[in-house]
Amino acid sequence: MKVYGITGWKNSGKTGLVERLVTEIAGRGLSVSTIKHAHHAFDVDQEGTDSWRHRHAGAREVLLASGRRFALMHELRGAPEPALSDLLARLAPVDLVLIEGYKREAHPKIEAHRAETGKALIGRDDASVRAVASDVPLDFDRPVFDLNDTQGIADFILGETGLATTDREAMRHDA
Repeated sequence: MKVYGITGWKNSGKTGLVERLVTEIAGRGLSVSTIKHAHHAFDVDQEGTDSWRHRHAGAREVLLASGRRFALMHELRGAPEPALSDLLARLAPVDLVLIEGYKREAHPKIEAHRAETGKALIGRDDASVRAVASDVPLDFDRPVFDLNDTQGIADFILGETGLATTDREAMRHDA
């Protein structure tokens, strides 16, 4: 599995960019999964449901399954947050995993930047930031894309990961 990140400060456009990239890249025939890092408490379950009741009774893991999807909820119960590598190992194999957040991890990333946040670029001090997607022109020593140039950003990521269309076609012909 190839891994590529989208990082940036709060309200910089990360989630919208990841959403558009998933649509674009999946539309090109590649399988894509995502990992989203949250800095706050969150819950995907609803109070009162059977699975919520199982968790609140003390279950470490609750797997909720139907004919359309399944969700595994794992309660840390005081254990440390899992490392990104451990989370990646839990995913089913896909062509590309897009990671939102995890700005301090060493995987390659594109930084989403909006001038209105007033924040300095993370990439100025981080070589794992390979490019910036910005809503304003920037003077930067790596590629800068318009934040809404989804196709160009997807081309860049697929080129960096070796998943570009021409590379996939070559792999099929070599097989």
